[in-house]
Amino acid sequence: MIWFFVSIAFSFIAWGIVTARYIWPELRLQQRAEALRPLLILHSFRFIGLAFLVPGVVSPDLPPAFAHSAAYGDIIAAILAMFSPLFLPSAAGVAATWIFSLWGSADILNAFYQANHAGLLAGQLGAAFFLPTLVMPLLLITHGLAFRILLQHQPERAMQESRHLA
Repeated sequence: MIWFFVSIAFSFIAWGIVTARYIWPELRLQQRAEALRPLLILHSFRFIGLAFLVPGVVSPDLPPAFAHSAAYGDIIAAILAMFSPLFLPSAAGVAATWIFSLWGSADILNAFYQANHAGLLAGQLGAAFFLPTLVMPLLLITHGLAFRILLQHQPERAMQESRHLA
């Protein structure tokens, strides 16, 4: 079980380096709406959390409470991520992105909590092992970026341009 947690830790470190070196330097130069779009598009792939419900992908011993919570939380996050960019750069788009970011990050943290609470063993994840060890750290880091972008002061000129585009 220790190797499962080591994998998650290394994933956070590796994605943190990628984010600090390549992703954030590009996003920080863009206007809010343009910086949020690629993050939202990335999260639209959260439908892969439905893998927790597919027989044969996960062990039959996977606790159903964990599987359902993780899968349905991810599909809701994916839907929110797909629709939020449609409304950007308007205030409605920013609000939708806030809702997505709050829901999505809470969903990931809840999945980690539920897995721990259920006494989940790494082997019960089967082929879905890559979700918490590779995908979830990236998603949690990009949620942090989304919050940072949402909380940044947007210069008046950029706000006027955003209103003009809307």
